[in-house]
Amino acid sequence: MSIIREGYYFAGTALLIALILYFINPYAAILPCVLACYCLYFFRNPARVIPADENLIVSPADGTVQEVVHLDNDDFIHAPCNKVIIFLSIFDVHVNRAPIAGEIKVQKYICGRFRPAYKDSVGFENERHLIGIENDKLRVTVTQIAGILARRIVSWVTLDDKLDKGELYGLIRFGSCTEIVVPENVEILVKKGEKVRGGETIIGRLIK
Repeated sequence: MSIIREGYYFAGTALLIALILYFINPYAAILPCVLACYCLYFFRNPARVIPADENLIVSPADGTVQEVVHLDNDDFIHAPCNKVIIFLSIFDVHVNRAPIAGEIKVQKYICGRFRPAYKDSVGFENERHLIGIENDKLRVTVTQIAGILARRIVSWVTLDDKLDKGELYGLIRFGSCTEIVVPENVEILVKKGEKVRGGETIIGRLIK
């Protein structure tokens, strides 16, 4: 288990506040100490076993499958496809991982609102960051979506970067949603309500 770098900043700030408050009122230091512990918990980055099979698509995030939706088309895939929507609570791991190995061919950051991440319309209204990943077998898009608490999307990649399957590429701070869109020739292996783990849970299999 490791901690993402941003976690040390938030935890360190909370501990500094706790130290100052301790000399004023020791009881007042309890809350920022708890907050510091939560920050380390929130920014955790647990080790994951990434499936090696190139035909398997893994979940880009930890959380609960909120919906599996059929789409007539996708601007990057250019074909009928399916979208898996994953809701991340404030207790889930919030780092995002590449669902397939490939090269980033599209990257978009769209400004928007900050509605609760479990709302059906957040994929169209909320602030979000989309990447399109391509390899010699297929294309997928992954979208990080901000929520009412998640007002900061962090990306560590840019156009033409090459990603390994399961590689970290970003995170969303404090409650959010992640969507992955795959072509129809990927068999979806998860269903609504199922818990998934980023980089480890197989959400689809390329069938042709």
